Order: sequence, then structure tokens, then C-alpha cells
Amino acid sequence: MLPGSGAGWQLAAMLIAAGALLPVVVLAGFAAQGSIGLWPHLLRNVLANALGQTAILLAGVGVIVAVIGTVTAWLIAGFDFPGRRILGWALALPLAVPTYIVAYAYLDILHPVGPVQSLLRDLLGYSSPREFRLPDIRSVWGCVLLLGFVLYPYVYLPVRALFATQAANLLEASRTLGAGPARVFWRVVLPLARPAIAVGMALALMEALNDIGAAEFLGVRTLTVSVYATWINRGDLPGAAQIAIVMLLIVVSLVLVERRARRGQRYAGGAHRLLPLSRTRLRGASAVFAALVCALPVLVGFAAPAAYLAHQAWRRVVHAGIPPRIWVEAGQTAALALVATLVAVGLGLVISAAPRLRPSPATRAAARISTLGYAVPGTILAIGLLPVITFADRQISGVLGWFMTNAPQLLLLGSGAALIHAYVTRFLAIGTGGIEAGMTRIPLSFDHAARSMGQSPTGVFRRIHLPLTRASMAAAGLLIFVDCVKELPATLLLRPLNVETLATHLYGEAARGTYEDGSIAALLIVVIGMLPVALLSRGIRA
Repeated sequence: MLPGSGAGWQLAAMLIAAGALLPVVVLAGFAAQGSIGLWPHLLRNVLANALGQTAILLAGVGVIVAVIGTVTAWLIAGFDFPGRRILGWALALPLAVPTYIVAYAYLDILHPVGPVQSLLRDLLGYSSPREFRLPDIRSVWGCVLLLGFVLYPYVYLPVRALFATQAANLLEASRTLGAGPARVFWRVVLPLARPAIAVGMALALMEALNDIGAAEFLGVRTLTVSVYATWINRGDLPGAAQIAIVMLLIVVSLVLVERRARRGQRYAGGAHRLLPLSRTRLRGASAVFAALVCALPVLVGFAAPAAYLAHQAWRRVVHAGIPPRIWVEAGQTAALALVATLVAVGLGLVISAAPRLRPSPATRAAARISTLGYAVPGTILAIGLLPVITFADRQISGVLGWFMTNAPQLLLLGSGAALIHAYVTRFLAIGTGGIEAGMTRIPLSFDHAARSMGQSPTGVFRRIHLPLTRASMAAAGLLIFVDCVKELPATLLLRPLNVETLATHLYGEAARGTYEDGSIAALLIVVIGMLPVALLSRGIRA
């Protein structure tokens, strides 16, 4: 290849894609090493129950997020009522609360001697939980409800964005033909929103499948919990890898279903100027009802758990002060997340720029493959990375043994490199997507003009792409950083020995039932999680 043809960018993109695909390939190979006779045991004692509960969880969460996300998006986009502007951005707030924190909070809020049930008994005249108590939240249906009320913004945000950008001509035409609001919704609005609903549901279901904390806290034996228990509690890594393969098949199925749902679903507004969507003014009972419908998900998914955490954290600080170790754990969390963010943004820049600087099927394929990690649960990534990291550690230790007496044995695992690799692989898609969105606003004529003046592909990247994508890089970096802080499954399995993050600290406290002691860590995670929500809210038009 000729110098300056961008061959280096193509090679770099292919190496990044190989690194993202490596955990999945290793997982398949490692699962194949397990005993074939293990499958009957897994099917009989593990997979049957785990698959059933996972299926119920995914089906229930899918219905809830689709209904809540679509209905609230349509109410905010198509109608005007008191509180609409505030509720418009507040509906995205549950994204700031990880699922395991919501489960952690509601376990105490809805406990038989907790505030909600105690208040109900006082109002109804009962004196003890033996006389009156609500159904136990520790069930698969409790998990479905909580995850649904936390993950619905994955549907709400893309559906509302579609309503905001969709031409109003079709809606106005249907209204002039005499169609009422209900018929307009079912015959026009819902078909238009189907692609966005499919995308949001797929993301929400992959997040539900990746969850380990909420499911374990609520006593639900999902595939993810089964993988963790098989690996950590029983020490059976091949068995865990085989269960993880079943999870991966489910993830692939979700992606294929989402793509099939969007097939052929393209809409154009024509050559004429697109009209903005006009909102119908609601009054009286209709306005109150719309406001309550939009306020309920915010209350359940964000306000109640956030208020509980703030109250518990305040009680902990007043009575015992802030534990010194929380600052150490916050520092360790920030350090790991920051390193992973810088690496992911850097690699995202390469993946985004390579198809422009070296247009070829290889660079385009590398860009697609590198984003697959977001669809792979953290547990699968951890299992796929572990054999590679341990092999690399043995080789490094062997080489260092030639030069020192006590060569380190777990250099990569002990330094957090394995965890950072998992973070980068899982969230590289966020960096790539954000930076690509910024690069699409740079005309290709800029690239051509620079090349005609003798600039190499790297020169074009340094002088044009890099300066013009700084805002996109910053936004993508913020989202990656917060997701790294919230990530629990991969952190539990790959963190260095004696290293606690805010997420693992909270997990440990919840497992012991010491909710007050974990409330400060949970509140810090929620506060950090509100940063990308604020960023997203800036892009939501009132």
C-alpha cells in the first residue's frame, strides 16, 4: 500500500475490533473445554429454572418499558398540560439510578417493618405485620416491576426524539379526516414509533439481562446470577462459561429481533419543509391525568429511591460520620473509570476516523464489530477475559523471572488492567457512537481539501477531525465514565484483590443487610449518574 493511504488506520481499527471480539471467542473455546456430561446437570438443576425466570423477567420488563416509554413520550410530545416541561426532562432521571441501587432501596422501603407498610398498617388500624403485610417484593414479579420502572427511559428518549423530529403532516392529515386522539395514536403514532420502540426495548432488555445485583437482592435466579454463582461459589469456570454461552445466544436473538423490527421502517417527510408537531392543550381532569401518568414513573424510578438514599445517608453521617474508607473507594472507582474512559475515547476516535481516512470494507466491518461489546453482558466479558489475562500474567511473570527473584504473579489482574479492558470493551460503543455523530457533521470536502494540500490521513485527523470533535468526545467520555462507575457484574468478577469500588461496596453492604452503611456509596453513584442525564436533557426540546 502507498504511504499516506491510511493503511495504518485500517490496521489499528482491525486490531481494536479483534480486541473487542476476543472475549467472546475465548468464551466459546473455554466452554468447549468443559465436560459434555455437565450439560444434563446444568439443564436439570440450573438452566431450567434460570431460563424460566429470565424469560419471565425479559417479557415483563419488555412490556413495561414499551408501554411506559411510548405513552409518556407521546403525552410529552403531543400534548400540553401543567408540569409538562419539568416532567419532560424528569422522565429521563431513572437512568441515573442503577438497577441494583433501586432494588437495594426498595428492599428497605417496602420491608414489612419499613416506612410504607408501617404507614399503611397505622392508617388501616393494624398493629403488626402478622395482621397485614403487602406481597413480598423478593420475587420475580417484584424484580420485573422495579427494572421496568428504571429502564423505561431507554424507550422514552428515542421515541420522544422521533416524535420531535417527525413531520406533523401525517398527524394533521389524520385529524382533518376526523380521526380522534385514540385512533391517531393507534393508526399513525404507534406505527411511526415502532423502530424507536424496538431499539429502546432491545437496549432495556440487554440491561435487564446484564443485571446481577437487583436480581440477587430480590431472590431471582436469572442466568447472570447463575453464572456468578457457578463460577464464584462452586469454582466451576467451564460450567459458568457454558451458561454464559446460553446468555450470549439470547443477546444475539435480541439484536436480531430488534433489527428485524426496524427492517424497512424508514420514513421520509418529502421535499417540502417539515412542520413542527403541534401540541393539543389539555384541561381539567385530562390534564391532571396526563400529569399523573408522567409523574408516576419518575416517582417510582427515581424520586422515592433517591429520597430514601439521601435520608439514610444523612442518618449515617449524623450518627457515625462519613466512613473514611468511602473516600478511598470513591478514589479507586474514579481512577479505574477515568483510565477506562480515556482508553475508550481514544479507541473510539480511531474506530470513527478509520472509515473516513481509509474507506474500505475492512474498516467498516471493524467499526461494527468494535461496538458489539455493549450488547455483551459484563459477566460474559469477565469470563471471556479471565483465561486471556491469566495466560498473559503467566507469560509476563516468566519473562520478569529472568531479571528478578520475586517476579509479580498477577500483574494484569492485580493492577486492574483486566477490569479496564472489560470496561473499554463493554462501553466502546458509546464512545464510537458519540464521536461518529460529531464526525458526520464535518463535511467530507474538508478532508478532500486537506489531502489535496498534501496532508496525510494522520494530518487530516490531527488538524481537522480532532479539533472539530472535541465536544462529542467530551460528551461520550462523560457517558462512559458514569457507566464505568455504575458497572457491577464485571467489577465484581475482575476487580483486583482488596480493591473496592462504590458499586462493590454497596453490593457487599446490601448482601449483609446493612443498608445505612451502604447508603452513602449508593447516593454518590446516583449523583454521578445524574451528570449524563443532565447532558441528555439539554438535547430534549421542551
